Amino acid sequence: MTDPIADYLTRLRNAIMAKHRVVEVPASNLKKEITKILFEKGYILNYKFLEDGPQGTIKIALKYDPVNKVSAIKKLIRVSSPGMRQYTGYKDMPRVINGLGVAIISTSKGVMTNKEAAEQRIGGEVLCYVY
Repeated sequence: MTDPIADYLTRLRNAIMAKHRVVEVPASNLKKEITKILFEKGYILNYKFLEDGPQGTIKIALKYDPVNKVSAIKKLIRVSSPGMRQYTGYKDMPRVINGLGVAIISTSKGVMTNKEAAEQRIGGEVLCYVY
């Protein structure tokens, strides 16, 4: 696997399309931070880090609207890839759907949203858009 973040997003996307309640993905520190951000912003219901095997797994409970059965996540878009990295400064921070979505940025001070990075005046690699 050359792009573990794309694999993570694809597993979430496929589980949402299949209307699964829970999805398991292989763990890494970067994926754990992205999962925490998705939980804080209300895109997933809950998560649990399992320490089984050498790598461990992340168990993610997906969030759906109880009436319409529509997922809280509409789209997951991978922006930066191993072959084409996308970086941004704090002045040119991307806005996802005019501020309604979230861009997840990997900065020198950790993984954070585009709004947090702009407040701290630091740029970084744009990992993905979520809305």
